[in-house]
Amino acid sequence: MKKILLYASPLLLLILPGCLLPTKRKLPIPKAPDAVITATAEELVAHLNERWSHFDTLNATVEIKASMTKSKEGITKDYPVFRGHILMRKPSMLRVLGQYPVVGGRMFDLTSDGSTYTLYIPPRGKAIKGSNKSHKRSATLEENLRPNTFFDAMIVRGLDAADLYAVTADTVTLEDASRKHLFLTPEYILSIMRQKPGSLELQPVRVVYFHREDLLPYEQDLYDVDGNLETQVFYSKYSKTGDEMYPGVVIIKRPIEEYQLILTVEKVVANMQLSDDQFQIKVPSGTIIQQIGSGAQGKSAN
Repeated sequence: MKKILLYASPLLLLILPGCLLPTKRKLPIPKAPDAVITATAEELVAHLNERWSHFDTLNATVEIKASMTKSKEGITKDYPVFRGHILMRKPSMLRVLGQYPVVGGRMFDLTSDGSTYTLYIPPRGKAIKGSNKSHKRSATLEENLRPNTFFDAMIVRGLDAADLYAVTADTVTLEDASRKHLFLTPEYILSIMRQKPGSLELQPVRVVYFHREDLLPYEQDLYDVDGNLETQVFYSKYSKTGDEMYPGVVIIKRPIEEYQLILTVEKVVANMQLSDDQFQIKVPSGTIIQQIGSGAQGKSAN
């Protein structure tokens, strides 16, 4: 046995170090963009403010694919694709009309002057009126719709005078499964905050993500006053609209109400004249009107 160990010891000394030597594997090499734009925080904010200033009005025809999830029940309800018409006018006028597919009747009609809104749902003979800041969750998709969701999503706002901001840079590796390629995607992340009154605490307002190939926003996260993620918006397939680039697909996610809207833009016109009456809804006589906030209901006398 001693002889065996004597002869085996040199072999172990030769074998064991080999077990610790690293091995090499070939991995796909991510492709970097041809050009990357470098901007300071101030330049990035100025770029966003300039984009926001170029849109005074917006008239968009979209195809909407909606879904609503009941996470506690493990169920997702997908709605038939329908057409929508969206009118916006600064500083805060909005109207969104949803139409049934094929027949073309109104599913809902939503309008707001920036502080209050009216949501008319013809199939139910019902209208909802309330403050834009009201947050009353409903089991139905239409009754969860709020004007601020659309106004904040369709055009990424510029910064207000009271907004504080910080910019970080990152690089994300994305996979194109169809082409079997990896792509390096450099990005800027603009975090927008406000200081709480009488406090040193900063309140998150929005986070906007930009691709550094073109400095176009591809994601926007919006937070409520309590710091909860209220809305996520994703932008893709940009094309030229007038002097500006506008996304061809806008995806809106509302985590609290658990619904999602995928808006495919069929036509968009910026800065056309929009009159006040285009933002008015005439609620027919006999319509049940629900006042959000007070819980009171009544009938339209119009």
